[in-house]
Amino acid sequence: MALALIIALPFLGIVLPLILERYGRSACAFGAGLAPLIALIILLGRRSQVFAGEVEIVRLPWLPDIGLNLSLRLDGLGFLFALLILGIGLLVILYARYYLSKKEPMGRFYAYFLLFMGAMLGVVLSENLLLMLMFWELTSLSSFLLIGFWGHRSDARQGARMALTVTGGGGLALLAGILLIGHIVGTFELSTVLAAGHAIRAHDLYPVALILVLLGVFTKSAQFPFHFWLPQAMAAPTPVSAFLHSATMVKAGVFLLARLYPALSDSQWWFYIVSLTGMTTLLVGAIMALFQHDLKGLLAYSTISHLGLITLLFGLDSRLAAVAAIFHIINHATFKASLFMAAGIIDHETGTRDMRRVNGLWKYMPHTAVLAMVASLAMAGVPLLNGFLSKEMFFAETLDQHLLGSFYWTIPAAATLAGVFSVAYSLRFIHDVFFNGDPIDLPKYPPHEPARYMKIPVEVLVLLCLLVGMAPAYTVAPLLAAAVSGSLHGEVPEYSLSIWHGFNLPLAMSFIALVGGILVYSLRKVMFAWYEGLPAVDSLAVFKRSVNGIVRTAQRLTDSLETGSLQRYIALMLISALVLVVVALTPLQSLHGPVELSPIDGITALGLGILALTSLLTVLFHRSRLVALMILSGAGLMVALAFARFSAPDLALTQLSVEVVTIILLMLALYFMPARTPVETSSLRGFRDLVLAGASGTMIGLLAYAVMTRPYDSIASFFLENSVSGGGGTNVVNVILVDFRGFDTLGEIAVLAIAAVGIYAMLRGLGLPHPERDYGGRPWSRDQHPMILYTLSRALLPMALLISVFIFLRGHNLPGGGFIAGLVTAVALILQYVSHGVAWTQARQPLSYHTIAGAGVFIAALTGLGSWVFGYPFLTSAFDHFHLPVIGEFELATAMLFDLGVYLAVVGSTLLMLSNIGHVSQGNSRKEVI
Repeated sequence: MALALIIALPFLGIVLPLILERYGRSACAFGAGLAPLIALIILLGRRSQVFAGEVEIVRLPWLPDIGLNLSLRLDGLGFLFALLILGIGLLVILYARYYLSKKEPMGRFYAYFLLFMGAMLGVVLSENLLLMLMFWELTSLSSFLLIGFWGHRSDARQGARMALTVTGGGGLALLAGILLIGHIVGTFELSTVLAAGHAIRAHDLYPVALILVLLGVFTKSAQFPFHFWLPQAMAAPTPVSAFLHSATMVKAGVFLLARLYPALSDSQWWFYIVSLTGMTTLLVGAIMALFQHDLKGLLAYSTISHLGLITLLFGLDSRLAAVAAIFHIINHATFKASLFMAAGIIDHETGTRDMRRVNGLWKYMPHTAVLAMVASLAMAGVPLLNGFLSKEMFFAETLDQHLLGSFYWTIPAAATLAGVFSVAYSLRFIHDVFFNGDPIDLPKYPPHEPARYMKIPVEVLVLLCLLVGMAPAYTVAPLLAAAVSGSLHGEVPEYSLSIWHGFNLPLAMSFIALVGGILVYSLRKVMFAWYEGLPAVDSLAVFKRSVNGIVRTAQRLTDSLETGSLQRYIALMLISALVLVVVALTPLQSLHGPVELSPIDGITALGLGILALTSLLTVLFHRSRLVALMILSGAGLMVALAFARFSAPDLALTQLSVEVVTIILLMLALYFMPARTPVETSSLRGFRDLVLAGASGTMIGLLAYAVMTRPYDSIASFFLENSVSGGGGTNVVNVILVDFRGFDTLGEIAVLAIAAVGIYAMLRGLGLPHPERDYGGRPWSRDQHPMILYTLSRALLPMALLISVFIFLRGHNLPGGGFIAGLVTAVALILQYVSHGVAWTQARQPLSYHTIAGAGVFIAALTGLGSWVFGYPFLTSAFDHFHLPVIGEFELATAMLFDLGVYLAVVGSTLLMLSNIGHVSQGNSRKEVI
């Protein structure tokens, strides 16, 4: 379970910086770095197996029926990205220790940082695509927290919202694409998906699935036209930018390209969409970077350009291009992280990032200048630095393709042009910041070198740029080979990492880019004048207008549908149901099927007649609320008897219990409402409603007749056959609730608890006038607690609780269970409020219903988690028979613990709702039941 530990350690380590913050900034940083350091050591311990080409896969079933398992995968590609995440993450943690000011909540920053790190590790080490999607969305949420860390700044808040909106929308598209891939392949396990590339590409849904997946990739990796969010995210603290935009957040998109390359590539769809998008992004980012005055803005657009370069390489759809893409991922992570950190040092020591002001810093910060210049030259692709090697491979691959026919030359031409601007903006970073005269009106003057340890992360990364650039075979070669093998599913082509390949076209393209970049930078004044003449486009303003337009459109659509008329809503629902029923029944030649209906005996006919009569009387007397409620309770009683008549005692008990709780709820509500409903409906609308109701009843009756006279296969036989052997209980209904469909029950009690908390929140502080007379003008009795009710309720309470325990204990084998027992207990306790009053009852049962409901959900969930400990799927129950000398043989099942959780959730939620409804009267005690 080492892979799970690697992912879990950053999550587990979140609490350390929060705890250690009180002991100083260094202790806080140490606490933040401890968990990633241990994870990195565990990861490096698997280096030899990964470099040998082994793939480690760990599978733990979770929800296998829907294809969601806790499956993890460590191959060369996952190892590379995990190494970047943990290695650069540790350097950023050290860097942030000196970057953040003493006034800032460092513990909270590190907590967000570790949350994001854990999410990224989950993305790159997931074997199950649905599990990967969960971590993918968590990266969007945690990056929102990091980008908006400086919440007092409006640009940080707006940048965070924009990033979350764009990447979150892409995540929804990715979810749809992954679901389609799972539908095509039949599983979400990555090993099977990667091996099914031919089947995926041959399927009719392949273009749709590909486009949806690429939407997720392009939004995450800031590809054109979704690139606009990345520069706005520069409002984040520089350590965040260094991490998110070099090794993690934006790299998640290109990671997914590399991961799904064997399954989705090798098609015309792939080539045209991926390569053209990458080429456009490469050029747009490179050109825009030159004209930015903000240091981080320049680096942001250069990141966009390099991400476009990587995307273009994957789009070229050749094995060697994929090698070049993965190599450039490594190189870009090192030089871009060091450049962001250098920019942060400059901002930290000068108080500004405006390149029109931070001039001539060479004589003030020579050490930082050297580091930044080496990293900039690596970004420009100068020989003997790592960026040169991957750039040469990039140029070579653009030449070795002919997919555009006679226009094949456009791709190498675009690559060369992007190289020209890459050199130009790199030169601008070097010349404008460290030379170009003296500083102009700096907020902090004179600038000086930062703290010694703040430069160590930059030094480490710059050293890697040099080592990889001068000795690639001895430094990066094994890592690159393993990553390529992981991406290409073992199909590794032959490639060379030699520094010198002779005089060839890629070298000529590099020379043209170098000379052209120098020329472009020398003509920068002319180009800046041309750029200033272009129409100004504020991406943030355009985004806000677009979002506001979508919101206004949604609001208009909502207003047109939601008029506040309950009658209209019900009418639309019934009309829709009628249309569906008509469409379903039209193809049938005869409504009557081959199965004969069961004969109706006299008792059943009488019950049906009473049920129909109560329904009709409820409609006729609906304006007299109390009368209608009494008649409606009769309808509920007849439904319960119908369940009992057709051998469903569990449903009958449940119906009775729910009926009692519902009547109490409605009685409490009616106390504050007028006795009669005013006439507001015209005769014409009444006729319309009568026709609609009659048509609906007729069509539903015909549908029921058509269904019941036709044979059908029921799942009931499975439950009947497996209830005892699989669930250990003879009460099939209860076994279904606590075992076979336990996950549904867990969700239902969670929803019930949430609804109870919501009702409590709405009623809290609400006061309504206390009615003194009924609708006939008669005064209410001053005896709020009648003696007969007072006396009987005290005697009924222990009996009701005893019955509740009896129903609970017998539920696994006989009619009963936690839900029914919980309702009986709740009704018995509510009776004490009604008969004795709030103050008397609370003094004798000082219970927190919030806690009871929450404890019930917690116990039920904990029961499900317990099965994981023994290697079984979530909520798998166990049972066995035991023997005691006096008692004899009896059965114990873990499902009883789950049922206990259901019992507590029902009791707590029901009492939380009902007890607080009685407090809205100003005449009652205002003490709240919590």
